[in-house]
Amino acid sequence: MNPLDRPSQEYRAVYQRVTELALGLLAELNDLPSFPNVTGEESLGLFVQPLPEEGIGPSALDDLRKVIEASRPPSPRFFGYVLGSGEPIAAVADLLASVLNQNVTAWRSGPAAPAIEEVTIDWLTQAIACRGFVGSLTGGGSIANLMGLAMAREKRSPANEAGSYPYGTVYASEHVHMSIPKAVALLGLGRRHLRLVPCDDGFRIRLDLLQRAIDDDMRASMIPIAVVGSAGTVNTGSVDPLRELARIAKSCGAWFHVDGAYGALAAMARPELFDGLDLADSISLDPHKWLYQPLDCGCLLYHDRTAARKAFSFTGDYAKSLLENPIESFAFFEETLELSRRFRALKLWLSLRYHGIGAFRQQINNDCELAARLARLIEDAEELELMAPVPLSAVCFRFLPRTPALNEAQLDTLNLKILNRVQRGGRVFISNATIRGRFALRACIVNHRSTTADVEAVADEVVTVGRALLSEA
Repeated sequence: MNPLDRPSQEYRAVYQRVTELALGLLAELNDLPSFPNVTGEESLGLFVQPLPEEGIGPSALDDLRKVIEASRPPSPRFFGYVLGSGEPIAAVADLLASVLNQNVTAWRSGPAAPAIEEVTIDWLTQAIACRGFVGSLTGGGSIANLMGLAMAREKRSPANEAGSYPYGTVYASEHVHMSIPKAVALLGLGRRHLRLVPCDDGFRIRLDLLQRAIDDDMRASMIPIAVVGSAGTVNTGSVDPLRELARIAKSCGAWFHVDGAYGALAAMARPELFDGLDLADSISLDPHKWLYQPLDCGCLLYHDRTAARKAFSFTGDYAKSLLENPIESFAFFEETLELSRRFRALKLWLSLRYHGIGAFRQQINNDCELAARLARLIEDAEELELMAPVPLSAVCFRFLPRTPALNEAQLDTLNLKILNRVQRGGRVFISNATIRGRFALRACIVNHRSTTADVEAVADEVVTVGRALLSEA
């Protein structure tokens, strides 16, 4: 007897029950708080149980309602992070992908999965006007950035065989995502060799200071490994001057990597902001951000398969393909960091086919317009201050009371208290950023469910909470 195999009618009942739970959640979203009313201790108390020796069968599903109630729902008023809203058609594909359980290592592991991934990657390159790129889906932008810089290192200062020498340098703006310093450290380049270049008033990298840093390092016999451009910084959504960065990188022989995890997919709707994106050597994207896909679904695009294979190809005899057909012999593990890979492409492929790329383009544009609407509300409000430009959909601001007059440290403290109370209040969910050394509130709109009323609630809630805290002081 197989103790894990159950009758098909039992599976049908389980799947139908879970489907009803999911549909119920979607129907309730507008009425749910943006954050669950639960403490850390309470969340543990809900689920800490002895490891069961005997199963309880379908009764195990009874606690799924608790899971939903203690989870942060994909609310239309969630603006906390650069996190997509979980498109439901894609979620259906994720269920099928889990049942199929394809290990997308190579064509021979399951022909449909790599074929669909190749098609989907090609669609992404068309969508952002970067035809000619190839690539693969990843767990997220951090892994994609790590892989992009690994390719850069092997191109400029190969280290896979003998280690890294001489020293190489990486250049990025002071507002670069934290995954870049992590990647530089993990690749053995050393964070002291990451040059964080100051930005202009629009939070874009200063080209003159970048060129000066490169010149200084080359005079000291350092090797410029990579120049990293941000296509949407995590704090403000600013886009570096990509075309000029490509020119500078080429002039010193450096790899040009674009961290587009947040913003590059907005090239579908706002192409003028991303001039020069197609000049990159590699680009990270996150469809689980601005294509609203369920986690996880990142992507790395690149021009040169040879560079990818130089960085990642190391195949044991047991994994080598013995097939001669170029399609059938293809292996992702020869061009990526991962060996075991889930069927990430299925949800994105199905979602794009179901809705069409035009629907996603329009929704990205809607999000940007909602962010602009929120920025105008903040600028018009007597007690709010906009703290950075809004080129995409990240809005940084703070509560700034006219009376009493508060110094900068007091304003930082007050806005931190506002953030904590707003998050716990559950009407809207926002996060924070540091803007020119000051604490800022931040709303990032990458949510296909959000409406004008939802973003208007952000300004209203911050002012309401700010006034309440001042009256309690």
